[in-house]
Amino acid sequence: MTCDYRKWDARHLANEVLAWNDGDIKVKDDTIIVTFYGSSDYIKKDEYINLPAKLIQNGIDPHIPWLYNYKLDFRFK
Repeated sequence: MTCDYRKWDARHLANEVLAWNDGDIKVKDDTIIVTFYGSSDYIKKDEYINLPAKLIQNGIDPHIPWLYNYKLDFRFK
């Protein structure tokens, strides 16, 4: 099953990614950084760490219009 992330909004992101994990959210410059604590069975860490850079490498604008044009990045501790 594939997921069309282009149809997500802030509520969907919160319910599907953020709600089921311990962590915190910070803003640095134009990037929202989500830090997860502990292990996660739901997220493949390698796919999300340095996400804006990975998107740029693939020719994708990392800014998310419905997230006030911020970029989104993840950390795992």
